[in-house]
Amino acid sequence: MRYFGLLLSVACLAAFSFAQDDADSPTNEKARKTYKQGLDYLHQRMNDSALDSFKKADKQDDGHCLACQKKMVRYGMELGDWKTAETGGEEMVAQAHGAKNLALAHYQFGVVLQVEGLNRHKDEAFSRAHEEMTKALGAGPNFPDAYFADGQILARLKQDDAAKKRFEQFVKMTPEDDPNRERALRYISDPELARARMAPPFAITTTDGQRISLDELKGKVVLIDFWATWCGPCREALPHMREIAKKFQGQPLAILSVSLDDNEQKWKEFVLKNEMTWSQYRDAGFTGPMATLFGVRSIPQTFTIDRDGVLQDQHIGDAAIEGELKKLVARARELQAAATPRP
Repeated sequence: MRYFGLLLSVACLAAFSFAQDDADSPTNEKARKTYKQGLDYLHQRMNDSALDSFKKADKQDDGHCLACQKKMVRYGMELGDWKTAETGGEEMVAQAHGAKNLALAHYQFGVVLQVEGLNRHKDEAFSRAHEEMTKALGAGPNFPDAYFADGQILARLKQDDAAKKRFEQFVKMTPEDDPNRERALRYISDPELARARMAPPFAITTTDGQRISLDELKGKVVLIDFWATWCGPCREALPHMREIAKKFQGQPLAILSVSLDDNEQKWKEFVLKNEMTWSQYRDAGFTGPMATLFGVRSIPQTFTIDRDGVLQDQHIGDAAIEGELKKLVARARELQAAATPRP
């Protein structure tokens, strides 16, 4: 399972802005050439070589190339080169000026350490991540994302009371329709979930105008299917998906199909013609918010999430998911029955 890619996209989605402006670029002439070479490698999908170029350019620029450091963090994390990612994060902190930029830099470095801890199962990385989040909040107390991230980090360190306080502070600062607010409320009531492999929180409006939030579906198993009308294997998998929707009708299972189609009218006509009666949502291709959130790079791809919001399975292609769904739905029914008061 490519869970690390998903974990990385979830942790980093709000953490980093990789948009580059001229002020971020190297000032040294050799560094500018090396940095451009790194960008060329990225276009060729030679990310290892690109990362080497960004490291070299940063060194040539005496550690002052913010654009290089952003790339070192991003691709260091993606490639599991934690030394490089940490170096980029530390240099970003060292260069930050002003309370706002300093808070953001500490937060970004904290996220690097948080993801490293998750990937390498290292409490030491979580402890350092907590230190960075504390510094971020010291420089910028009005920083909801830092409260949320630090709550997750403290939960990993099994400091549940401190984690609850961070989540409570986050809840006070965010609007009611924020998906992360709903997630934080669940963490407050059950800190164990903050240590689980949770699916990323989201809130979308389906084609029939229904608002769906992952955390509002608690108690139900959730199946998310990424597809498109132009995808041959997706069309081949459609009868299977339709059969699942029919078999589990009336059961604690929510199915959401997320289309990556560009043509809205063609998508709607296809859904209607093929009697896709379950929840439908159209994303903006592979760069859309849902595809980005779940780290989707190919379709068809499905994600199975249990009644507590914990990610259970990730499949590329039309894999056999029905057996897993039966087990998860049966468990959801049992817990649902146990929670229902008897007359």
